[in-house]
Amino acid sequence: MYCDPEQWARIRYRVLVEGATQRQVARETGISPNTIRKMLRARQPVPYGPRERVFPKLGPYLPTIRQMLSSAEPPGSSYREIYRHLRTQGFTGTYDAVGNYIRSLKPTDRMLWEAAYDAIATLDRKSAVTVLMRVAQQCQANERHRLTASGARKTPKEVVKQAAFTWLRQLLQHRMPASDLRRELGDVPDLDVLLGRLQDGGRHARNRSLVILGSLRGWPPPAICGFLGIEKKAYRGYCQAYERGGAAALFAARPPTHKKVDSEPLKRLIFTILHEPPLTYGINRTAWTMSTLQHALAEKGSPACRDTIRTITRQAGWRWLKARKVLTSTDPDYSEKVRTLRSTLAALQADEAFFSIDEYGPFIVRQHGGTALTPPGTVRTVPARQRARGTLILTAALELSTNQVTHVYSANKNTAEMIRLIEILTTKYAACRQLYLSWDAASWHTSNRLTDWLAQQNAEAQVRGGPQITVVPLPSCAPFLNVIEAVFSGMARAVIHNSNYPSAEEAKAAIDRYLAERNAHFQAHPERAGEWVWGLERQPAVFSEASTCKDPAYGR
Repeated sequence: MYCDPEQWARIRYRVLVEGATQRQVARETGISPNTIRKMLRARQPVPYGPRERVFPKLGPYLPTIRQMLSSAEPPGSSYREIYRHLRTQGFTGTYDAVGNYIRSLKPTDRMLWEAAYDAIATLDRKSAVTVLMRVAQQCQANERHRLTASGARKTPKEVVKQAAFTWLRQLLQHRMPASDLRRELGDVPDLDVLLGRLQDGGRHARNRSLVILGSLRGWPPPAICGFLGIEKKAYRGYCQAYERGGAAALFAARPPTHKKVDSEPLKRLIFTILHEPPLTYGINRTAWTMSTLQHALAEKGSPACRDTIRTITRQAGWRWLKARKVLTSTDPDYSEKVRTLRSTLAALQADEAFFSIDEYGPFIVRQHGGTALTPPGTVRTVPARQRARGTLILTAALELSTNQVTHVYSANKNTAEMIRLIEILTTKYAACRQLYLSWDAASWHTSNRLTDWLAQQNAEAQVRGGPQITVVPLPSCAPFLNVIEAVFSGMARAVIHNSNYPSAEEAKAAIDRYLAERNAHFQAHPERAGEWVWGLERQPAVFSEASTCKDPAYGR
């Protein structure tokens, strides 16, 4: 291969000294990885040339062959006699191997000229001219012999194919003047466009140009396909496109194909099915498999193959190891609870409020890791053992219609903290007629004390006035339906990850500022609630049965 020696040395230094990977250097230079590997194997550029022939079976008999070639005594020095003599000595190779080796010993034209110039260094002018004339005659005789031998072995089709290869190669290497090409092809309307794409286009554009130019020249399709390494179907498609609309149709971009993996209704249906236990569809399994998912989709009237289902779930960040832990609800009343939740949201009035309630934490106030833009040569570390600077539990409620968050800091996760948050909500939303509270199946959310307190609160509200409180429970083991999880994910990425607060009060202040800014944004832009990704929230804060409400990187 030929390469600039400076570039050769620079690439070797980049990989062997600086430690860059071969793939990285290939991307930077545009050189193929195979060529990069060849550069690393050799200190200097290796020129093009024929490979040295190897004759493994002739190894023990090479001295005998050289002796017979240099000797005029019997058995002589013809190929056949040498081959017969070697057979008597135990040679098991072929006659062609013997002939090829003997021919490789004959001097080439270059060797003849080099020997001639060495010889004429001490000769006079007349003798030197005589020697050079003899070498020229010998080279011409060798060339005639090679042409005669090659022509005798080639069929007319092979001759045409060789001529087509030579013509296409000259055109591809820009060694054919445009004037000669115009004179050869005649009046071609789009010749300038074809030549331009041949010189500046990518591999597919060059192939299209060469197919059309070769067909206009009259070369047979098998020769063109063999040179480019394309199928006859592709050749016919290029020719038909050119005949239909010229160069514009030939180089037109392909229309986008509509694939099932891009179908939003199919994605929503797959995630809806995944959020339900297989028993809901009459499948006696505890977790979904590709075959059972395919069966459930077919029953829903949206059949899809396993590869499509696998691609959709992987693009969403789902993995089988996590599907059994967090992405499947085992609640036998899952469908009924989801219908109740959806019907409540659909019938929500202007004087009603719907809250998604959950706790974040407890989390320890200390130095936390995370993903951050880091300069080269810097390794970010987090101590494995740290002294805790405090512990926080955030109890919050997200009002879905206005996207406003109300939060308190709790010492524990218990019924008393739930009652304290509900009292704050009843005071803040005293003008509402009805408050709907939606939370998971934690024990302090379903305790007898909380149930009795809610009944007493509703009775007092009927007497002195105030909002009535109704609990809309989420299915058990279904955190993906709790919309406030999306807010917690965005908050964690914004003010918890990569943090190093000196005290719990500093952490509280950062969380308060984040939630205050978030509430202010959605007060100023209520129409964009659930569409604008606030503070790195990775999921929109809207209820959807097909949404996980979790950071896609959660649990990885």
